[in-house]
Formats: sequence, C-alpha cells, structure tokens
Amino acid sequence: MLWILPVVFGLWGAAAFAQDPQWESLGTGLAVSVWQPQERCPDLGAFLVVDADPERYRFSVHYYAQEGLAYPPTLEAWQQRTQDSVLFNAGLFRENFAYLGLLFKEGRSLGSRRHATWQGLFVAEPAQPATGPNARVLDLTTDPFQETAPPYREAAQALMLLDRTGTIRVRQTGKFAYQTVVAETRDGHILIFKSLGLVTLHGAGECLRDAFPSIRVAMAMDGGSSSDLLVSGSLWAQGTPSLQRTSWKEWFAGTSTPHIPLPAVIGISPRKPPASSPGPAGTR
Repeated sequence: MLWILPVVFGLWGAAAFAQDPQWESLGTGLAVSVWQPQERCPDLGAFLVVDADPERYRFSVHYYAQEGLAYPPTLEAWQQRTQDSVLFNAGLFRENFAYLGLLFKEGRSLGSRRHATWQGLFVAEPAQPATGPNARVLDLTTDPFQETAPPYREAAQALMLLDRTGTIRVRQTGKFAYQTVVAETRDGHILIFKSLGLVTLHGAGECLRDAFPSIRVAMAMDGGSSSDLLVSGSLWAQGTPSLQRTSWKEWFAGTSTPHIPLPAVIGISPRKPPASSPGPAGTR
C-alpha cells in the first residue's frame, strides 16, 4: 500500500505533518481524525482515529454465531445489520471463525475461553450501574476479571500493547501489517486507531506512547486484512460542512483495506437519554 501516504499528504498538505490530531466533531462525545505523527514517528504513516466518550456512547460486542448467522459478514454488512454509528474489528480468531480469548455480550460468555498469554481486555457497560467507568482497557496481569460474575456486560480479549508503566508488551518481530488499536485515555475516553499503512505492532505501541501522551493504556485487536474501521455515513451530515470533513469521509467508510468476513466486531452507538419522570398530577 505504498500509494497511501502520497495520497494522504496530497489531501491535507502541511496539516498532515501536525503532531497533534485535528479533530472533527461528529456529535457531542464523538470525534474523528486522520492523525499523521510524522515528526515523532518517522517510520509510521497516518492513522484513522475515533474518540468516543463512554458517558455518551455505548459499546456492544457482536458475534456472528450468536446472531444466528451461518457465515461472518463484512464490516459493511455488520453496519447494515446493527445500525451502529461506528464499528471496528474485535480480537483474533481461528480459521473456523472461533474467537480466540474471552468474548462476552450482555453479561454472557459467547463460548470462548480465556487466552493464557494475551492480557488485554476491552470491557464496557458495567453489570452494576455507577460502579465504575462505562468502558475500560484492562490489563489482566493486574486487573481482575471474574468470568463467573463478570463486572462488565461486554468484553473482548486480545493482546496487551501498552501498559500503565509505559512498557510495550509485544515483541519487535519486524512483521508489518495493518493494525487496529483500542486505547483508554487519562480522561476516560476510548480511542480507536486504524493504521492506513503497514506498520509493526511494536512500532505502533512506541509511537502511541511517545507521541500521544493522553493515552493511559492500549491493546491491539486483530491486524492484517482483519483490521477495519467504519463510521456511519449519516454522521457526516451533522455539524458544519468543511473541506476536511469532505476529504476524510471516504477514509472512514471501511474501505481502506480489502473487506473480509469478520466473526466478531464491536459497535459504538449513542446512549439513549434517560426517560423523564412524569410530573405531579395536574402539571404540564
């Protein structure tokens, strides 16, 4: 994919060299960016980034077998089915599409077992309201997760990438691939990164640690042709039209890498506002 970087540079010119993301709001609590950390990470290209506030957006695990499907859909087909605002690939899976690691939906295990060496766990939607953040990235070497009584209703296990001490938790293998990374920031937001070019996972972790200081902890989902990110086209109609918004829309359409079936995905959708309680009789 050597053509990607010239195209990205051509679209945004000097702005592509900025170290800090230039966010485009797609609604209260949801923003996107095409982040190009070239000065601090000269060996890496651009990343698509979604910033979601878990106080305003909820996260849902979807697994094809649990949905009663005979074959995994593509990300675009998943979006048509779930109508989520944002979708991205979950963790790794076998050739028979069985998920590798813990996978929970609505508090129930979807049949997969804990992976012995992968220590990253994305969790969302506390089982008991107001008992903790609405979404987190756990490090299973230090953070407990009881499978018989899961503290969160949604969970997906994958590789730990960057822990709270700043340690990169993957080896430098020299293998280049597209990557999807889920990170938790120090203010509790969840960031979804999708590399537009081929990168090493270790290099991506170093770049996030050194060039994105707001990140507290990060984990890596499945990479390669499974790495995918989609933002619903309807979101781009909100807010003020801009050249940046127009040029970015196609990059978030889930087409930056070839589509393949994805057994498990994670969706992001707006939280429903709490129902207002009725007033006293005779009031309006």
